[in-house]
Amino acid sequence: MQPTIPSPGLDLEYPRSLGVYDRYEQAQQVVDYLSDNEFAVQNLAIVGTELRTVERIAGPHPRQGGCRQRRVRGVDGVVHRGGVRPLRRGNPLGFIITLVVLGGVFGAVWSQVGFSALTRGGTRDFASVSQVVATKYEVLVEHKVAETARELVAKMPGQTAQAL
Repeated sequence: MQPTIPSPGLDLEYPRSLGVYDRYEQAQQVVDYLSDNEFAVQNLAIVGTELRTVERIAGPHPRQGGCRQRRVRGVDGVVHRGGVRPLRRGNPLGFIITLVVLGGVFGAVWSQVGFSALTRGGTRDFASVSQVVATKYEVLVEHKVAETARELVAKMPGQTAQAL
């Protein structure tokens, strides 16, 4: 059993359900209705339930050809690693040339390692965005004022909550 992390302002004492809704907007309308009828809405919470992960595929993985990728990453290695200070005093031109060559080699090698790890041998050849979404929204109320809230919600026009 995982320990719960206290979240000030989000916990209700002995919450009771007022209803479960298919869309967040429906749950929000209930809270708005209660607020319009002078109910103390700080005694309410909307909780997303029945969570699922939705992964939206954006398209093929933005690959670059191996040779072009190594050139681009090589230049990247030179630019981002160009601030390294020399260990010895000597010919500054020789140091700069060595820095450019080593930075380019490092960038090319590192990019190939990263690209290989990213594509995992062709098992992930697409780019995507993942999001956790709720499929139901439950309106909860403090037990002390649950009956008052239920009476008000029962008078709400077009009430479509699913009974628990």
